[in-house]
Amino acid sequence: MLDFLKKIMGSGNDAQLKKLEKPVQAVMALEEEYRALTDEQLQAKTAEFRQRLQNGETEDDILPEAFATVREAADRVLGMRPFRVQVLGGIVLHQGRIAEMKTGEGKTLVATMPAYLNALCGEGVHVVTVNDYLARRDSEWMGKVYRFLGLSVGLIVHDLEPEERRAAYACDITYGTNNELGFDYLRDNMVIRQDNLVQRGHAFAIVDEVDSILIDEARTPLIISGQGEKSTELYDRVDAVIRTMKPGVHFEVEEKKKVVTLTDEGAQKVEKAFGIENINDPDNSELNHHVHCALRAHNLMKRDVDYVVQNGQVIIVDEFTGRLMIGRRYSEGLHQAIEAKEHVKVERESKTLATITFQNYFRMYKKLSGMTGTAKTEETEFQGIYALDVVEIPTNRPNIRVDQEDMVYKNKAAKYNAVVASIEEYHAKGQPLLVGTISVEVSELLSDMLRRKGIPHEVLNAKNHAKEAEIVAQAGHWGAVTIATNMAGRGTDISLGGNPDYLARRALRQEGVDEEIIEEAVGHNEHVSDEVLEARKRYQEHYERFKVDTDREHERVLQTGGLHIIGTERHESRRIDNQLRGRCARQGDPGSTQFFISLEDDLMRLFGSERIGVMVDRLGLKDDEPLTAGLLTKQIENAQKRIESRNYETRKHVLEYDDVMNRQRGIIYGQRRRVLMGENVRDSIQRMTDHVIDFAAGRWMNGEEPAEWEWKEATNYLENLCCHHGALEANRAIAMEQEDRNAFIEALKEDARKFYEEREQLMDSIHVDMRELERVMLLRSVDTRWMDHIDAMDQLRDGIGYRAYSGKNPVTEYQIESGHMFEELNHLIREDTVRRVYQTKVEVTPERVQTAKPTEARMAGDGPRQPRRVKPSEKIGRNDPCPCGSGKKYKNCCMLKNEG
Repeated sequence: MLDFLKKIMGSGNDAQLKKLEKPVQAVMALEEEYRALTDEQLQAKTAEFRQRLQNGETEDDILPEAFATVREAADRVLGMRPFRVQVLGGIVLHQGRIAEMKTGEGKTLVATMPAYLNALCGEGVHVVTVNDYLARRDSEWMGKVYRFLGLSVGLIVHDLEPEERRAAYACDITYGTNNELGFDYLRDNMVIRQDNLVQRGHAFAIVDEVDSILIDEARTPLIISGQGEKSTELYDRVDAVIRTMKPGVHFEVEEKKKVVTLTDEGAQKVEKAFGIENINDPDNSELNHHVHCALRAHNLMKRDVDYVVQNGQVIIVDEFTGRLMIGRRYSEGLHQAIEAKEHVKVERESKTLATITFQNYFRMYKKLSGMTGTAKTEETEFQGIYALDVVEIPTNRPNIRVDQEDMVYKNKAAKYNAVVASIEEYHAKGQPLLVGTISVEVSELLSDMLRRKGIPHEVLNAKNHAKEAEIVAQAGHWGAVTIATNMAGRGTDISLGGNPDYLARRALRQEGVDEEIIEEAVGHNEHVSDEVLEARKRYQEHYERFKVDTDREHERVLQTGGLHIIGTERHESRRIDNQLRGRCARQGDPGSTQFFISLEDDLMRLFGSERIGVMVDRLGLKDDEPLTAGLLTKQIENAQKRIESRNYETRKHVLEYDDVMNRQRGIIYGQRRRVLMGENVRDSIQRMTDHVIDFAAGRWMNGEEPAEWEWKEATNYLENLCCHHGALEANRAIAMEQEDRNAFIEALKEDARKFYEEREQLMDSIHVDMRELERVMLLRSVDTRWMDHIDAMDQLRDGIGYRAYSGKNPVTEYQIESGHMFEELNHLIREDTVRRVYQTKVEVTPERVQTAKPTEARMAGDGPRQPRRVKPSEKIGRNDPCPCGSGKKYKNCCMLKNEG
């Protein structure tokens, strides 16, 4: 009924599309006019647009002309003119929204129009991709359009030098991965000189695969870490205690929520083992954290599922692909807890130097937009966290995919038998099949079953992921059967009839062309060697030859019904299911999908409604009889919605905590940036000095009578910070005789100012730049204390949840506690800075003057030191170098022997 009403009245998305119709028509109306321009006239548009923006026009004012310019340039340079729906998608991106465009609709080309328009103001545009390969490919490919129109294009990938990064960020449009951009931001807030900065701001970002980056990858914060100092002994001690605990007695496991909690009896057991009174006391927060890490390690983290143990190391297994994530470690002590559980060497905890979540990094951009094939199901999260709404862009050609009803079986064995039977049926008529699985284990199980049936197939999982793109590209060939995990071929389109690009690559390999040369030959870089140009020519010849065959095969596959997709299990997220479905029926091709489900699947077992089990029992179905009731499909989708809602609430809850940290990060990094940019630090340090004197007065000079003051403590504190030795004693009379506390404090501040002036004169006399010294010392104090503060905040967050048991809101408590901690942080920064500036001894290396001629100078490695010949009349001084060549002074070497 709801679908029927939507067809009659139109949906909210239809209303959005209607509003965008006018600017789209304005762009399309300019096509013929801009087609008539010469290259020079088209290229001159960039300077014209920039001038108009400087004269007060807005980007919206010039949007139709700018988009029309890019459409014409793309046609001339790439042979690709953006369709009407691509123009629509580009406008949505320019408006700072998410464009949901189906697989194969040309999102890469769509981004060129808003990127060009927003780059004209000169603040820079970042186009964010999920990996280095896509960033490099898109920057070279689409970069041709930008460079034709006079814009510069930069690329940020792994292993670039700071100078290269700075140059890339200075470009009009910069392509890069989300990880690299985030880490560059953190590194910029750790440098101690302005010329070491690489980023220049965060004006506008277009995020490709926006759901993957802003939701999936946003679960894990970016962390720059160093070697920690904490001992690992506590992990083993806690592990020994956890092994004696019993589930249901000492702790409770909530499998749905993936949470383990201590019971009162469990808490008492830990307290007794470690000789403490209350494990929830803030003083015991570190132990509490270790206990919960150990409980998670033993009860939620499964060996050979979540991780494997190889060569005495715990290696994480990716939950979606089954790949080993070598070099990655679980954070916050969980990895160490697993190492203790498995009795391998517990590696030292790393110390967090800087950290930020993707949510807070991308929210720094003045304008943020994104594109993907699957975003609508997560619109609530995009709106709640990033203030982004989702607009569904219609396909260029009608989507004729058929989504068949789910087939539900009582158990997994019956389900897999049904999957294989379905594969047999479709394969018999030559229809290509893509079988999506959620784990390596399932993909290998199905592979064995197909092998026994004699059905040829390809398996894409962790064991052969190097062939990933090639396998997926050929998955549309007549009669092809491909089994793949969820991540299969992200960024690679499946072409019905086969992909001539990969066939041409294979032909070059058979000719003996090096893999690096092939990659450059199929790339879009214009500045390449003659060898690459020759390979590019051969590639084009192969491509044209194979395209004749694949076009013929394409028609043959169309007759079978196009690509058919089988899902062997529903994912927790509808979005992942939709990604699998989206692999077929691209650009108007036919295609079909069907999911096979069992009541033993995790989704059904943990989250399926009890009504499903009752329904199956009433029908009295046999194991091999499927249930295809539409009501059942609705129940499954409801279960997915519940999980998505719960996961969103979890991420939102985590973000509430991180927002507190983010506000503090913004203050610290903002102050730090002002220092880097040359702000006068002298006045700030004077204020810091006054602050520490006021602090000392408030702490040790509070009694009504000066005689009651804690003179010893105040003297030790201030004279080791900013006052002359004896300053407090010298001014004591003001306090004791005149009984004027304010005058006494003012006298101490005056003494500190004189001390500082003497310090400046000393630095000037030894040619040390006092202003530079101030900046370096302040930055070092900030960095050291900020790192400690990050650790303290992590510990606070780990234990704050228990406040809920006393009826308090943990987030509110966290805000209050962290506020006090931030005040303490600022005080410690002031204290450290004052101590460093006033007390640090500066050693000046004497200026080196070259006295020996270059031909006489001995370089390291020139051979052993040779003895010096001494004339009989030459007297050797006691402190002269010994002529034997030992390098020692004469008195400590041969003098006693010669004079003895």
